[in-house]
Amino acid sequence: MSSANRSESSPWTLGYCTNIHPGVEVDEICKNLQTISAEVARRRNGKPRRLPVGLWIASTAAVQLRRHGMQPLIDTLAKHQLLPYTVNGFPYDNFHQDRVKHDVYRPAWWTDERLIYTRDLAKILGELLPANVNTGTISTLPLGWPKQIDVEATEDDAGGTGQKVWRDLNEEELHHIGTNFRRLAEDMRMLEDRTGKRIVIAIEPEPGCLLERSEQVVDWFNEQLPDPTHRRYIGVCHDICHAAVMMEDQREVLTRYADAGIVLGKVQVSSAIVADWEKIPLTDRDVALDQLRRLAEDRYLHQTGRLTADGRFALAEDLPELLEVPPTDDRRWVVHFHVPIFLERFGHLETTHNQIKPTLQAIIDLTTRANDKKSKTLKNLEFTGHWEVETYAWSVFPDSLRQGDLAISDDMTRDQAMARDIAHELDWFESCLTR
Repeated sequence: MSSANRSESSPWTLGYCTNIHPGVEVDEICKNLQTISAEVARRRNGKPRRLPVGLWIASTAAVQLRRHGMQPLIDTLAKHQLLPYTVNGFPYDNFHQDRVKHDVYRPAWWTDERLIYTRDLAKILGELLPANVNTGTISTLPLGWPKQIDVEATEDDAGGTGQKVWRDLNEEELHHIGTNFRRLAEDMRMLEDRTGKRIVIAIEPEPGCLLERSEQVVDWFNEQLPDPTHRRYIGVCHDICHAAVMMEDQREVLTRYADAGIVLGKVQVSSAIVADWEKIPLTDRDVALDQLRRLAEDRYLHQTGRLTADGRFALAEDLPELLEVPPTDDRRWVVHFHVPIFLERFGHLETTHNQIKPTLQAIIDLTTRANDKKSKTLKNLEFTGHWEVETYAWSVFPDSLRQGDLAISDDMTRDQAMARDIAHELDWFESCLTR
């Protein structure tokens, strides 16, 4: 089945996330859509189809759209046969500045800035959805990072050095998170009543954040969003890479959400890096570590799950801290670095590519399990059908590791190479869907 059919008549939609492209203003977003996204559409096996795109609309662009109107974006999407269906509302500001790291978690959900921004995105998506599409999704950060920069202490106590001082959250901030989500659920209810468009805000668990494991997600929903009305509009975004870094079993995670009655807003199809130290010969470990050092770049945070010698799980906040004095007896590392989903390995490093198909199969099983007459007490997983390939790290993937299908030829621009690689990812995953 073609992706055009999946997008317009099937319950499943497959697209890619445009947070890979820099640009925080509306004209920059439109330029990326008409150059790179349109080229991806052209490369999708040459078939006439509308290409679903997961939009990233930074706060600057959201304000511009609210003040000056939607027409430039609407016209660009229509002209290039691009189908908006979901928005990545995780990065609030410039996701492509030289150093992002912890800034991607700001503003957090205990601030009204995050609520206002997400509410704006919902209104924008509601206007962009085609007339025959009644459900849209917006992924958002998992509440926030558990420690925050103490602005006053940083200014007063750091001696003018610019050193960041971190503090724990206070009770008022933690309480305000739940309040904001309940307010947002009511906003989404009124939006659906007014427009007929249901917008699901999908919280995306991420390593190191307040919600990093599925058990924490379920406990938080039970405590803060117990009402069915809340859960119609607030759900979860399952990022395959993130679950892999936390070394959670993909099927167990999704089963936990199904049992708890939490809607699966969307699945971000992504793949992490694996250093399986038990498989890598001792003579090759220095080479593998050198590969990891080339991936330990300065823009994004690369949280790393560790399986220690005694079988415990431990999380390193960022890959560079592990590389200073590597734990020589660890059995396995899984690194938060979104690598191409079709890539199985490069050099001595592997990927979590092999977890993508089992995730797909788990969702097929869980969305139909209540149909089994023997399963009288089981509930089906509610899934919007939104799949989004999110390999946002293309711009920081080292050229030295680009070989084979990833090589950039002399007659190819970077934008053309990116369009080719995105199309390859979509083709590969669509082949999984059709099978």
